[in-house]
Amino acid sequence: MVSLSVISPYHYLTYLEEAAPLPIPAILVYLVRRPAVHWDTFKLRYDGEWPTDNIPPWMDEAYEYWFCDPSTLIENMLSNMEFDGEIDYAPYQDFTAGDRKQRYENFMLGDWAWLQADEITQDPSTHRATFIPVVLGSDKTTVSVVTGQNDYWPIYISIRNIHNNVWHAHHNGVDLLAFLAIPKAAKKYADDLTFWCFKKQLFRAAMSRILSSLKSGVMVPQVMKCPDGHFHCAIFSIGPYIADYLEQVLISGIVQNWCGKCTASPDDLDAGGPLQTAQLMRVLIEELSAGAALDEWGVDVNVVPFTEDFHCADICQLLTPDILHQLIKGRFKDHLVDWVSKYLELEYGKAAVLPFSGLQRFPDGQGFSQWMGNDSKVLMKVYLFTIEGHVPQDIVQTFHAFLEFCYIIQQDVITDDTLSNLKNALDHFHHYHEIFQDIGVHTEGFSLPHQHYEALICLFGVPNGLCMSIIESKHITAVKKLWQQSNKYKALSQILQTNQCLAQLAAAHTDFEAHGMLPLEELKQKRLPQTGLTSLCSPVSMVNSTSTSLSSPNFLLGSTLSLHQASKPNRGNTMVTHGHARSVPALTIELSTPTLSTLIRQFLYDQLYYESIPPPAGTPHLPMFTSPLRVFHLATTTFVSLSDLSGIGSIYPCALIHWFDHIADEPDELTGMWMVRLSLMEDSSKNISVIHIDSIVHVTHLLPIFGHEQVLQSINYNIYHRFYVNHFADHHAFELAS
Repeated sequence: MVSLSVISPYHYLTYLEEAAPLPIPAILVYLVRRPAVHWDTFKLRYDGEWPTDNIPPWMDEAYEYWFCDPSTLIENMLSNMEFDGEIDYAPYQDFTAGDRKQRYENFMLGDWAWLQADEITQDPSTHRATFIPVVLGSDKTTVSVVTGQNDYWPIYISIRNIHNNVWHAHHNGVDLLAFLAIPKAAKKYADDLTFWCFKKQLFRAAMSRILSSLKSGVMVPQVMKCPDGHFHCAIFSIGPYIADYLEQVLISGIVQNWCGKCTASPDDLDAGGPLQTAQLMRVLIEELSAGAALDEWGVDVNVVPFTEDFHCADICQLLTPDILHQLIKGRFKDHLVDWVSKYLELEYGKAAVLPFSGLQRFPDGQGFSQWMGNDSKVLMKVYLFTIEGHVPQDIVQTFHAFLEFCYIIQQDVITDDTLSNLKNALDHFHHYHEIFQDIGVHTEGFSLPHQHYEALICLFGVPNGLCMSIIESKHITAVKKLWQQSNKYKALSQILQTNQCLAQLAAAHTDFEAHGMLPLEELKQKRLPQTGLTSLCSPVSMVNSTSTSLSSPNFLLGSTLSLHQASKPNRGNTMVTHGHARSVPALTIELSTPTLSTLIRQFLYDQLYYESIPPPAGTPHLPMFTSPLRVFHLATTTFVSLSDLSGIGSIYPCALIHWFDHIADEPDELTGMWMVRLSLMEDSSKNISVIHIDSIVHVTHLLPIFGHEQVLQSINYNIYHRFYVNHFADHHAFELAS
């Protein structure tokens, strides 16, 4: 057995090796009425048998860990008044009205929280206590490879009583808990079994030390202030652990290439198997030899998960699905795309795609040395369309089923009907993906990881609530940006201190808001000059000038209407074309739209007199518009789901649109996409309108229906009249157009 020794712990503020980080500024401590969170540290090193000579350097190294008290972090998080109304104090179940279908959304709607509460309440002293599931997550991150391999291994902590919408918005719902040491060894020791075992035990010992203050709260209720302003008795429980597969191997004690959720053999992961449990692992360790447990069950007997220190914590059950790495970067990019890429490149070359917000163009192909998660997500949006018509239909059906599966599991709300659709998509995928073996692309059979999402959704709610993307996004604010702002010398100490100060400032902001001192935005809005019609005001206006006036002798009676000065466009979201049309007549010629002036006047009438009766026939009764135009040829709206920050980019109050008609009354059976064609008037002119931006539900990505023809990279899309509505463009489009 590999053993460890602990070098005496010492407090962050008395850290004397080199330059210690400064304490929190006193002003921040006094402003915030909550416990200050300090960083503590300890060291671990190898304490097992040493070789007589050629001692590996990793055996003689002391590994340093920095951490905060998790109990204090939870106390501060739980007392955050911003969470009031966005937090659940007890597990519950939710059903749809009428048909009584169970709904899964926030974490406390899952069966795991319900079962944990039943287990906890067997102790009468815990009755009426608030159940606090503590969720942990970790992921190594590299901040720079140019100035040397700068790697960090942060651990994050959260309480999953808070609702998913708060968690997704990074609204102080996820805190930095610790920085773990990253054991490294020379290449010749990289595959040393002793070194691998040491790394696993190092992680277990470190996590046990870091989480030690939670152990009392698992058995005995702790009195804590909650967002509603009342004090509750809280009982903790170690909840799901968010990590990629390699860290799941490290955490759980399973052997690499084995499934962390079931006992399926590495040679047949697709078939699944009985669920792996901590109790089963204990029996295997007691009854079998180390070799038999490893070879036959994929269990490393030298590793005891850190969850063994906590009551009712089963690490095998608590491992969460990794959508980003397992599905998007794993099964999609590393398997399906690789199996199809040679076929496409040899037979059909490259295809062109209409521009769309979030899509990148690669005229010379996509031979990347490293794929990022966003690269795979972008490819998923258009890959089905790219291969349709150029590969056997069963391959298209495989991708169709896989994409349906990926988008279904990322919905914000999942019901029993959704679970049925999820199972159907997975069954279709397994049925159609045999085509790759039949055509000789993948002849050695399949051993893809079994998908346990249906069971995990029932346990923990929607996968969006436990997504790896949340952890990777937190890296940006808690590690990467702070590293960039440091002077790069012993940057970790600067990162620690800055995180302390930012946490205190965030707490101060919440406290100021609670006492009516914030938000200042409302005060700013009250100071803005008022105009005749605020409905036409917007950050970016299609019709805009410093003092634009709209007048009509019949309706406005000589009065004028002024629009606010438009704010500076956000670079990357809008594109103002200079040197083009700046007036209605010029824009009419540029767009070849003779009725543009009438359309604009009709739009203005609808906005000004939306409660009035329609104007008489003819244009004299419509408001006149002769002022200059400011035209944005490109404006985007941004809708982001999962863990990313949600919001809307630059928008404008009115838009000139071209209508489309359905080709059929249902989506295309092969691709699952709606098909549309350009809508024309009876005289074959374009069916166009000027509409208010608020009447646009969502932007649409249209993909030309190329059919079987060869598509060149340089192409005029105006020659196409039939299009697919790409409901894989983003998750909002999927929910609206599926």
